[in-house]
Amino acid sequence: MPWSKSNYPTSLKNLNSEVREKAIEIANALLDENYSEARAISIATAKAHEYVEGKSEGRPHYEVKSRENEWIFRKAGSDHVMFKEDTKSLLLEKAKKYVNEHNGILNVFHADGSHDHTLYE
Repeated sequence: MPWSKSNYPTSLKNLNSEVREKAIEIANALLDENYSEARAISIATAKAHEYVEGKSEGRPHYEVKSRENEWIFRKAGSDHVMFKEDTKSLLLEKAKKYVNEHNGILNVFHADGSHDHTLYE
């Protein structure tokens, strides 16, 4: 069954729209090549992130950003907030531990949204 922008697997719902649209395109192509739905979704999600975000090394990317009156930690390209705190320093304590446990890369941003620094590259 081919997917579209309005009808796609629930596992793609938390991706940003650009990554999700690319994942749908890739997954549909894989289905045409007789991949199982589960395998097509998995491959398509990884390849869509690489294509849209330029991430080819396979390590997950996370970010610490300011949002309104709080600081949030999430996987890059996702709208799902994993942790949030009132201060950047409190959030960084949690974020660093999580990113290290998941062999990830952490992008830290200033309150104005500009990039501050990257950890664990």
